[in-house]
Amino acid sequence: MKVNLDGIHTNLRFSAAHMVIGHESCGKIHGHSYIVDVEVEGERSGKFGFVIDFKVLKSITRKICKTLDHRVLIPVESPDLEITYEDDETVEFKVLDKLEYKLPKCDVVLLPIVSTTAESLSVYITDLIVENIDTTTLDYIEVQVNEGIGQGASYHKPLN
Repeated sequence: MKVNLDGIHTNLRFSAAHMVIGHESCGKIHGHSYIVDVEVEGERSGKFGFVIDFKVLKSITRKICKTLDHRVLIPVESPDLEITYEDDETVEFKVLDKLEYKLPKCDVVLLPIVSTTAESLSVYITDLIVENIDTTTLDYIEVQVNEGIGQGASYHKPLN
């Protein structure tokens, strides 16, 4: 049985700035109003016969969205990015040995990914959700990260 969370209706959203390093137009810092959809399939179990408790899944996903909301997303594993820390309050980064940025640390999220594309963000968010739920009776989870309405990327992760 499948359980779905429609991010637009369940308020699973975040607004963030990012860049796709090296891309002609998306290589400049720009932002999106992201929407996160989640689908889980598995066996019904427990006292209430849930596949997963909607409240739990929404809470976990909202917490993840909140950590990304109104921040600049920086892919620390990108080979085209050099990050330095001037002090505890500032993050400096150089892109493709050309563009240099200096931002307050509180405005940045350093993500353990190669790129901040919708594809990479869907994998990142999926993995964080999986770390925080009981997957014993679940077959898979699929997370779609939309860069606005009608445009997104999904990651399907088999679990058992």
